[in-house]
Amino acid sequence: MKRLFILLATLWAGVGYACAQELNATVTLNHQQVQGTSTSLFDNLEQSIKDFLNQTQWTNLQFQRGERINCSFAITVSKYDDTENLFTCSLVVQANRPVFNSSYTTVTYSLTDASFNFEFKEFDQLTFRMESIDNDLTALLAYYAYMIIGMDLDTMSPLGGTEVLQQARQITNSAQGLVRSAKGWKAFDDYKNRYGFINDYLDNGMEPMRQLMYKYHREGLDVMVENTDRGRAAILESMELLKEAHANKTMSLVPQVWTDYKRDEITNIFKGKGTSTEKAGMYETLMNINTSQSTYWDQIK
Repeated sequence: MKRLFILLATLWAGVGYACAQELNATVTLNHQQVQGTSTSLFDNLEQSIKDFLNQTQWTNLQFQRGERINCSFAITVSKYDDTENLFTCSLVVQANRPVFNSSYTTVTYSLTDASFNFEFKEFDQLTFRMESIDNDLTALLAYYAYMIIGMDLDTMSPLGGTEVLQQARQITNSAQGLVRSAKGWKAFDDYKNRYGFINDYLDNGMEPMRQLMYKYHREGLDVMVENTDRGRAAILESMELLKEAHANKTMSLVPQVWTDYKRDEITNIFKGKGTSTEKAGMYETLMNINTSQSTYWDQIK
């Protein structure tokens, strides 16, 4: 997987077939709940978001076109105020990463944002400057772009996404004064919001969770094609890191969110595999973190 080597140096800088952009984002905008508004407004918004995500260079890393991170932004518009050009929306964002030497892709980041609210006028040009966070929509999109890239880099190298993830945290700090999406940015307002998630993820107590991202993906999934038992053993070890992270910050949402979008994968890896002691330990750890997925964890036991 060539993208692993961008962490060592920007080896492809200046090479003719390299490109700077990191994301390969698909964007869907569902506006069926809004009646009486020209569809051209929504079509323009959808295309503007897609262009903004895919044509912006978010980091100094050089990605070849085939190395871009596949991700999706599914936006549902529940209300549109044409007097203030205000969109009230929810977002489901997800990013995927290929598993080495296979056709399988694994989810590296997935989240639902129920407060994806912003102002947009038809034909607005979307631009972003980190030093001047003054637009709700570009701040929202930039935050998730950095989260996607940073989480992906964490799977490639231990704590490899730190610098990029710090950019996401800087956006949450700078966006405190934004009006439209204030609910999602406010410090200490809701530990489940954007501010709460990134600050939890970068907290020292959550470092085992970030170490898990590398061990689970790079030492686990990436070696399973060549050596299934060795890969499964590394994933089993990564569950101890998950347990440690949860013990360090029992109120953190991060481990629960991770098990939400990894539930099918974890279940398939361990269903009918491993010793009874290993499976009992897995079951106990996962139940302590996320009882809402007990139907899946029962399959492991």
